[in-house]
Amino acid sequence: MTLKQGKNNQTYQVLSIDIEVKLERRLEALGLTQGTHITILNNDKKGSLTAKFRGTRFALGKRIADHIEVKEVSLS
Repeated sequence: MTLKQGKNNQTYQVLSIDIEVKLERRLEALGLTQGTHITILNNDKKGSLTAKFRGTRFALGKRIADHIEVKEVSLS
């Protein structure tokens, strides 16, 4: 599933990022890499979503979130 399909207050693990190299490198510089846990804070399904990873909140546009493949993880 893609990050944009995720639900609010749910944590996911990044499986892959399939977007142009320049943007992928920028996301890597921010700490969003394969294996990173990312929690969706607000996903209104219309535009950008707000997510938290590596202790920082980020807004990700729909186009970017549609190209981040994730799987659901349970933090118990």
